[in-house]
Amino acid sequence: MIVRDFHKLKDTNRAVSDAQWTSVRMLLADDGMGFSFHITTLYAGSEHTFHYKHHFESVYCISGRGSITDLTSGETFEIRPGVMYALDQHDKHTLRADEDLVMACCFNPPVTGKEVHREDGSYAPADALAD
Repeated sequence: MIVRDFHKLKDTNRAVSDAQWTSVRMLLADDGMGFSFHITTLYAGSEHTFHYKHHFESVYCISGRGSITDLTSGETFEIRPGVMYALDQHDKHTLRADEDLVMACCFNPPVTGKEVHREDGSYAPADALAD
């Protein structure tokens, strides 16, 4: 059994951030669960374009308000507490945070914790990060 406390992890190397977001990686690939689980906060007024070409992601909004735009279809959807979205087609998308958005995120394949968003908004394939 794995038991972890978000409040303890947020001050460790499992917390990754920049000026516009923070992601606390509760589960990573080396935990052996087949997925990774993160609590990510996107700060109010920020905008992010991502394209996870090598990962599937599902996201559940815990708090805050914003929107997500599918950049293929042009459709925009409201993000608010209780809303979930899944990037089942490796969808290129833009997230906008009107308020701080606190999101629970699940990645498959799991991230290792070494990923950095590339210029196109993607992470490298997991095998490219192996030591």
